[in-house]
Amino acid sequence: MGHVLRTFRAAAEVGNRTSFLTDPLEWEVLVIDGASTDGTAEVARAEGARVINEPRKGYGRAYKTGFAEAQGEVIATLDGDATYPAEEVPNFVRYLLDHHLDFITCDRLSRLDRKSMTTEHRIGNRVLNTVLSVAYHRYLRDAPGGRLRDSQSGMWIFRRRVLDEVSLTQDGMALSEELKIEVLHRGLKFEEIPIHYAERWGAPKLSSWRDGLSNTLFLLRKRFDIAREGRRAERVSLTRARESPGR
Repeated sequence: MGHVLRTFRAAAEVGNRTSFLTDPLEWEVLVIDGASTDGTAEVARAEGARVINEPRKGYGRAYKTGFAEAQGEVIATLDGDATYPAEEVPNFVRYLLDHHLDFITCDRLSRLDRKSMTTEHRIGNRVLNTVLSVAYHRYLRDAPGGRLRDSQSGMWIFRRRVLDEVSLTQDGMALSEELKIEVLHRGLKFEEIPIHYAERWGAPKLSSWRDGLSNTLFLLRKRFDIAREGRRAERVSLTRARESPGR
């Protein structure tokens, strides 16, 4: 955690002297701590981060708590295990603003070093990406390149207002794919950018098969939910058209 925060801080300082020279940003750093016992909170505070304690379990729950606490107009997320390139955050924020995007998601898989992810995790990601590409092909048609290469990535950079337009229901690992699906479904402007995904510091916390099955089932349920939402919207529109004056 300390290494990640120091890496980000150094990159933010460089960014304010270069990319944001005419309008330096105030970088808020939040760490969502799930009642850890490894000193995470103490290290984070020592590095100048604001630590939010979230006793409720769940990957998605931690993110939603962070979203609610964040003060900035642009939000960037990543894990504290040094797998994601914290040094790229200022560059991605600049890219988001310059290209008038709503949402950036980072692609771990296009440049993946085999040492950075277990075989089970690679297979699981491949299966989930395939399910998403089939079930949501209608929404992927307007995506850059017509596809989403990494549906499970946890590094995102997006405008805060995106949270007002999407519906996030998941407290577990499925929140990652739900957020991207919602961005696609709502027609928000996004890009997927390849990154270097490094070897994790410490043992992984997710279970490839259990979490993979849960995420797969969620993808299918979510697709049916979107279909029902569309049918309800059509019925409301038809009813309003029939009731409008002059018809």
